[in-house]
Amino acid sequence: MLYSVEDFTAGEEAVLRHYFTNLDRPVFALVNLPEVVKGALFARYSRTAKSLRRLFLDEFVGDLDMSGDLTMDATIGVQRAEQLYDRVFLEYGDDSVAQLGGVHLACEQASNLLTKVLERGRLMAYLEQSTRYVAYDDRPANGRYRYYRDPAIGRSPLAARYVGDMDRLFDTYATLVPHMQEWFSGRYPKEPGDSDFVHRQSIRAKAFDALRGILPAATLSNLGIYGTGQAYEMLLVRMRAHPLPEARLYADMILGELRKVVPSFLKRVDMPERGGAWSSYQRRNRSALTELADRLFAGVEPEPRPAVTLVDFDPEGEDKLVAAMLYPHTDLPDDQVLARVRRLSVDDRVAVLRAGVGERTNRRHRPGRGLERIGYRFDILSDYGSFRDLQRHRLLTIEWQDLSPRHGYVLPETVAEAGGGGAFEEAMGRSRDLYEALAGPFPAQAAYAVALAYRVRYVVQLNVREAMHVIELRTSRQGHPEYRKVCQEMHGLIAEQAGHRAVAEMMRFVDHASYDLERLDAERRAERRRAAISEQC
Repeated sequence: MLYSVEDFTAGEEAVLRHYFTNLDRPVFALVNLPEVVKGALFARYSRTAKSLRRLFLDEFVGDLDMSGDLTMDATIGVQRAEQLYDRVFLEYGDDSVAQLGGVHLACEQASNLLTKVLERGRLMAYLEQSTRYVAYDDRPANGRYRYYRDPAIGRSPLAARYVGDMDRLFDTYATLVPHMQEWFSGRYPKEPGDSDFVHRQSIRAKAFDALRGILPAATLSNLGIYGTGQAYEMLLVRMRAHPLPEARLYADMILGELRKVVPSFLKRVDMPERGGAWSSYQRRNRSALTELADRLFAGVEPEPRPAVTLVDFDPEGEDKLVAAMLYPHTDLPDDQVLARVRRLSVDDRVAVLRAGVGERTNRRHRPGRGLERIGYRFDILSDYGSFRDLQRHRLLTIEWQDLSPRHGYVLPETVAEAGGGGAFEEAMGRSRDLYEALAGPFPAQAAYAVALAYRVRYVVQLNVREAMHVIELRTSRQGHPEYRKVCQEMHGLIAEQAGHRAVAEMMRFVDHASYDLERLDAERRAERRRAAISEQC
């Protein structure tokens, strides 16, 4: 069986049927619940190994008033709603109607390759299971480790090797987790005033961060998505055109569940002249570009580059930024405002920037859309784990190359210092060899074998407003050390290479320091919040 099925008692099934569109598949929609409950479920979802339905039963059912839900059955479709939307959506063809109906969708048992496909859309919200808070050292699904077993590989002569090598990667991870926890505990003893829980959680996160690079891209994840009907339509069109078989299979499951709650919004997906034509268009373009790239760059090897390279910026960027900030406060044409700004003194330009930024007392205080006037384009080569975290930022323009072992991997210094370097490197070799065995017969699926420590090349393009958000957030103390380095370097390049020191100065909450237990302060704050809530109760 490709996807594991959870067991529920008859009583649990009776409860779940009111709120979930199915009880036995990895994709399902949430219905008949207050929006705040769905949001809270997804927030908790990202930090637990439990499925969403099990999490709901264990931690949420007791707090719900179910008295009005007893006659509802979410596993039955909504025909009357379909008739109503048909009149508006299909008869009048107004795409904006499909932006007004949203769905909370749970996507479970998705590989780490598939999560990047699911998280591609800008107009959706995502929460993904975190490798920082969830250990992958157990075998919850029929005694199996949590990784995707591609059916085509499973029917091939490589089937036994695939399972064996994947199991060995997870064995290495499972063996090193307690070793690294013990080593970190000795290196960072509990400080006075910290509870055992706070210290233990910080140590666990540190160990998981250090070892997540051993996990292969086939590792399964749970993902919560919220999106409009239109956003899901475009997601499905992309997935049906994707070369990864898992993405196409998963698209059919998503479509089946969404049709139970927003059926008319998705009718065009199956229309040959609409969704079919859109998917075909994307497939043709992908194939044509791949063939051209193979021909035009045959034999060309990558030149050495730093891990983060600023490849494009506007030398006049700060002038244009000043003009964009002033524009809505004048009645002048845009080019006239810019011409006037070019004649201002340095002091006047600085005064405008300071007024536009104001007194930012925390990183959530961000100036307005004038900061979207200019942007930067970075070429980045980082471990795949860091890429996963950065890719989820929806306003980025981000394109990535195929995941493979060709760019080498990142061995965390702490793993080497703790004596785990040999086992880590052996796992990287196993990952590389399995990839090479799969690449010929299964080019789309070969990346499943690649460990998250291997580097991937990608380009990030973003305006100043989004740069402020991403760089400040991803350099905060609790961030993973590897993506903190990437964003610290981006900040430095904006200031030094682009010469946009005023822009860099706006980002007042960029943290260039390094830390030992990254999660310690965050765990302390969480414990204080829990204590405050307990006192109120």
